[in-house]
Amino acid sequence: MMSISLIFLLIGCCFAAEKLASYNVDPSETSVSGISSGGYFATQVQVAFSASIKGAGIVAGGPYNCGGQMSYTNCMYTSSPPITESISNTKSWSGNKIDDAKNLAKHKVYMISGTSDSTVGVSVMTQLYKYYSTDGQFIPDSNVVFKKDLKSGHTFPTDFDSAGNNGCGSTSSPYISNCGFDGARAILEHIYGPLQPRNNGALSGKFIEFDQGEFIASAKVNGMSTSAWVYVPKSCTDGATCKLHIAYHGCVQSYEKIGDKFVKNTGYNRWADTNNMIILYPQTVATTSISGGASLPNSNGCWDWIGWYGTDFSVKSGKQLAAMKKMIDRITGGFNPINIPKELQVTAVTDNSVSLSWKPVSSAHGYNVYRNGGKVNGATISGTTFTDSNLNSGSTYTFTVKAVSSSGSESSASNSATGKTTGESPAVGTPSGLIVTDTTSNSVTLKWDSVPVITTYNVYRNGNKVTSVSATSYTDTDLNSATDYQYQVSSVKDSVEGDKSMTVTTTTLAGSTDNDCYDESNVAHVAALRAYVSFGYTFALGSNQNMGLY
Repeated sequence: MMSISLIFLLIGCCFAAEKLASYNVDPSETSVSGISSGGYFATQVQVAFSASIKGAGIVAGGPYNCGGQMSYTNCMYTSSPPITESISNTKSWSGNKIDDAKNLAKHKVYMISGTSDSTVGVSVMTQLYKYYSTDGQFIPDSNVVFKKDLKSGHTFPTDFDSAGNNGCGSTSSPYISNCGFDGARAILEHIYGPLQPRNNGALSGKFIEFDQGEFIASAKVNGMSTSAWVYVPKSCTDGATCKLHIAYHGCVQSYEKIGDKFVKNTGYNRWADTNNMIILYPQTVATTSISGGASLPNSNGCWDWIGWYGTDFSVKSGKQLAAMKKMIDRITGGFNPINIPKELQVTAVTDNSVSLSWKPVSSAHGYNVYRNGGKVNGATISGTTFTDSNLNSGSTYTFTVKAVSSSGSESSASNSATGKTTGESPAVGTPSGLIVTDTTSNSVTLKWDSVPVITTYNVYRNGNKVTSVSATSYTDTDLNSATDYQYQVSSVKDSVEGDKSMTVTTTTLAGSTDNDCYDESNVAHVAALRAYVSFGYTFALGSNQNMGLY
């Protein structure tokens, strides 16, 4: 009989990590983000490979190359690390050790600092802001957003609950919290512009564990796991032209430490699924030896921002950075550019149809037509004309067309063309069935019945318009606790707004005060001589149990 150990060995072989695939990803649409050590590392990737990156999201990170100039503790907590050398290094390394720093001028950056974060406080992030903008003047001030009013600890902020997450005001594993603020959306929308509504249901794509060891020699010796994760939406698998965002976890946040929580609970995948975006989740591992320019082992599986694996950690030749560039090149290696159709125009209209024409694209296998952002045709259109039928009379529609390659990938959209059908315009219906489906201390979730032929709804709070949405549900966030709110919804068709719905009234839940989270903080335990600090972490006296970040 086959032994149990042999059976498990065979199962392990069957589920070995895959080779990272190439996709139709536009190389110019690559961005990065990270928290804590991942925030520092995201800045390093952004600066070192600025020609390949278009923007960054930094949560609790600090100035470029800070850990290479001074003790890492001076780059953390509530310090204000000097940035003169960070700026001068960027300028002197530009075009050789790193890409031309002039590329940074086109980047967009979104920074998040929690008001209760004492691990990488707002003073550290202020120095990063100065490096980017006011002092370094690498990135225009208008391209940098610095959100520093979020009442959070050292954590990645979301606006939904996930099993095992810590409280927003606390600094503890897994360092992911429902703070009533969608950090993933804020970062991605700032970098890429308006996004399609996220998918809050079952995702269309796949989580793929891939062989990360392929991209770096002696992966575990150099602080990187032999496997990592990537989320690929179905549209990207099917050949659509996609974007790439790379999300770097923080210390004690790798798969080795917290499983798939960072990969699945940060909110990036929900936005990726509806916006043709691949999310790459590289992974670290802890190392116990002291090497490079570091004075302590990387026992928490941090990204290298202080020189554990070489003094060149923050430039293109750094072991981890070089591995990242190889992964970017692999994923974007399947890019299949195709020209954009030109001179789209409306050639005829009737009471219920609009006819279109456009110039041919020589490399196109066919074309797809989009009405008001949604694809109209089923099968690919082989010619350069199309009539969209079964429309409403007296209504205005906006069209674009995209060329389709032989592999199924699409070009960017053509110019838009607007046509109005003849006849009388139908009345705009009023939404019914408006109800409150959920309330928290800072949010209210609404739902209503759809209105035929309506694709846009306006949401009103206390008589004031909050937003426009295409779905028949909406979560209103950043509200005050224990407060009454009134909501209405209206329909919009061809820029004409119908009557507002019935009013629903709800009251947000009472919330705890911020101080409740810190009655017995690690700072207090150390002050009371119940614990001590070592390498930025708190340990209980006697048992030496790790109590988390100081």
